[in-house]
Amino acid sequence: MAISLASLHRSGAPQPPRLLVYGVAGVGKTKLATDAPAPVFLQTEDGLGKLGAATFGVLRSYADVQDALDVLLEQPHDFQTVVVDSLDWLEPLIWRETAARNKWTDIEQPGYGKGYAAALDTWRGFLDGMTLLRDDRGMAVILIAHADIKRFDSPETEPYDRYQPKLHSRAAALVQEHVDAVLFANYRVSTIKSDAGFGKKVVRGVSGGDRLLHTIERPAFLAKNRFGLEESIDLNWAELAAGIPYYAASADPNTNSGA
Repeated sequence: MAISLASLHRSGAPQPPRLLVYGVAGVGKTKLATDAPAPVFLQTEDGLGKLGAATFGVLRSYADVQDALDVLLEQPHDFQTVVVDSLDWLEPLIWRETAARNKWTDIEQPGYGKGYAAALDTWRGFLDGMTLLRDDRGMAVILIAHADIKRFDSPETEPYDRYQPKLHSRAAALVQEHVDAVLFANYRVSTIKSDAGFGKKVVRGVSGGDRLLHTIERPAFLAKNRFGLEESIDLNWAELAAGIPYYAASADPNTNSGA
């Protein structure tokens, strides 16, 4: 690319967001994505159910995923959001693709974690495709993943368990660096103590059914955001979009689109 003063742009201009939304089963991650503007789904699992959304169907190989990305990059369409559902079902496709490229029987063959390290190159190719959709086609990106409870080795405290995306640790770190927000979806849980007799108390978790989207990291879960979102918000698209500058600017009638 030729560099000139004409190629300068203001870095602070709002861009379509790249979001990683992960959470417990059935909390409503996919429903949240269907409420985003004009979504199209890259499904690696059959998670849409009765939710109405445009989809290529279940993509059963990494080549299928790449073909779908190429279509969205090259062909005319009016989609505004690309949704990958889900990353943890995409990961085995990436492992098989990486093994095939290296003529391995499977991702474990090279040993000592070398296969998973090599898979990061395939992950980078996928994430680069997501960025091209944002930069060249103006599409927002929503990556959906399930949650897993994993041990976290903190340098400051004793190890403890917390919710994290259900991905290999190296891939999870790469995806987290790539996105603008890592959002953890869960039910609101409170605890109550009840008398178990003989002076003993039993603590039980109780859910009232409210669903929350957590945006800032806490010991119990991984999260981050670059938008200054409130620590926890209701799990619905309208409230999430209101805190993202790209959508807030487009909704502001005083915004000058030609500026």
